[in-house]
Formats: sequence, structure tokens, C-alpha cells
Amino acid sequence: MTEQLRIASFNLENLDDKPGQVPELAARIAILRPQIERLRADVLCLQEVNRQDGAGHGPGRLSALDTLLQGTPYQRFERVVSEGTHHGPMDVHNLVILSRLAVLETSQYHNDLVEAPRFRPATAVPPPEWAEAVKWDRPILHARLDAGGGRVLELFNVHYRAPLAAFIPGQKSEPFVWKSVSGWAEGYYLAAMKRSGQALETRLAIEDCFEREAQALVCVAGDFNAGLDEMPLRILIGAEEDTGSGDLAGHSLVPLELSLSADRRYSVIHHGKRQMLDHVLASRRLTGYFRGFETHNEALGDEMEGYANVAHSPSSYHAPIVAEFALPG
Repeated sequence: MTEQLRIASFNLENLDDKPGQVPELAARIAILRPQIERLRADVLCLQEVNRQDGAGHGPGRLSALDTLLQGTPYQRFERVVSEGTHHGPMDVHNLVILSRLAVLETSQYHNDLVEAPRFRPATAVPPPEWAEAVKWDRPILHARLDAGGGRVLELFNVHYRAPLAAFIPGQKSEPFVWKSVSGWAEGYYLAAMKRSGQALETRLAIEDCFEREAQALVCVAGDFNAGLDEMPLRILIGAEEDTGSGDLAGHSLVPLELSLSADRRYSVIHHGKRQMLDHVLASRRLTGYFRGFETHNEALGDEMEGYANVAHSPSSYHAPIVAEFALPG
């Protein structure tokens, strides 16, 4: 007898309920709720869940998410939420894990395993006097889940830095307009440093899982803002051809989307280019239970055309994805 386990990921793209927000939350829910219901997930990793202010000076809440989940099975799931510096949800872009499985332990990593590198921009105006710490934009969220039969699922929810040039003082004339190519290039380098640093910290956390259990059931899901041939994914996957060691093959991760035909393998459309930026990666042991992968991209629009031509779209320009496993009883 086997038990079905569906692990899904979905970037909701700034789920919020601000006064005067356009489109209103109700319009977004009308589109997003059928998408999460279709996933039929047992574990759902969400990205870009924004915080709403509590009454008076009370702590912030994820009330927009609460409203989205009303009337769905996810309303009863256990919830794990990333934290900001004040031990509560961040203002924007929180990570959330919703789990039918019992949550045994949680943690997050935000320059805890990888010290923030120090960087002094060469093109900043005025030039800084000293190098400053470069912290990641978002943490990595980790939950240890009870997968039954004495098994533990090591689940990581990630949202890596987008490949957009990071801020360099004095080098921008408008939010998306740079004053010099050298300033833009340095900003792009800084963004790549952050994104690869998040991948390194995730990989070190995964290695801790393998230290506890050589045959660990590891799953990393989320918005990686990178394809399989880019540096963050290569750091995470740890393929034999990169490490050069067959002895380390058991620590490599498998990109489960490769089970799809190439024409179905995309979660974002950018300027007409279909890209797989959202992934579910599994350890070799967990991959032994893998049965299928879905990317729900049938209604996915081109994000650049949408931003230019669609007034107040309620959609997310990321497709939900889900991997299915059959765990022995």
C-alpha cells in the first residue's frame, strides 16, 4: 500500500490587501483560488505573500492569505512562515509552507550558514568609505515534516534574488534607468552575488540534512529565478560532472521537471521566451518515489506584454507546479 504525496510551489506575486489596491483582493482570489485548488497539494510552498497591518499597534498578519485559503483544504493545514528581523512576517515577499503532514521542526537561514560578504562598490557616487555587508534579500525556509513510517521529509521553500541589477548609490536616474553601463554592470554583479549566495546557503543546509541521515528525503521547491544551466541551480544540484566525484552522487539533487516534454517545461514567459524558473528538486532517495510532474501553464501570459498591455491583471505571471510521489506504507 502506498500513500500519495503532492508537493507544490506557487509564486503568488505580491498577494496583498492594501487600501485602494487595484486589482482588489477579491479579483485576485477569483483567479488564484482555483489554481491552488487544482494543485491538490499535500504540501504547498508559496512565495510573495505580503503582510497586512494588525489593528492598532498589533502584530502584522497574513490576512490576505487567510482570505485566499477560506473554503479550501489548505485552510486546515499547518503553516510555517518566514520571519523578518522583528520575529514576525516581513512587510513583503514572505515565504509560506502549508502542510497536511505534521510539522516536526522549523528553521530559516538568512546569512546564518554563509556570512554576508563585504562589498565596496567601485561606481557608487559618492564613493563609500568602507565595504558594507551584502545580506540576502530573503531567507530560506526549512521545515521537517512527518512523512509517515518513521520517515522525515526535509522541505526547503526558496525565493532567490531576481536577475535585476541591485541598487548602486548615485547610479540611477529613475527606478529602471541607469546613468552608466558600469553602474548597471556592478549592480548586476551584486545581484548575482546575492542569488548565488542564497543557493550556497541552501546547499549547506542540505548537507546538514545528509549529515543527520545519509538517505535523507530532501525536497527544495520555489522560485529560483534561474534556469538549470545557471549558477544558482548548479550550486544546488551538485551534479557528478561538477563535483567530479561519484562518491558524492548520493548528495546531488534531481530537477523533476526534466520528466516533462520540452514544450511543456516552462513556468514563466518573458518577451516571448518560455523559461523554467520555478523548480522542485529532490534527493536521489526521494526521487525513487517520484511518479509525475505538472506545470499548470495553460493560461500563463507573457509577463512583459501583461505589464505593458493589461490593466490591473489579477493573475500571477508564474505557473503553479507540482510533483507527485508514492510513499510506501
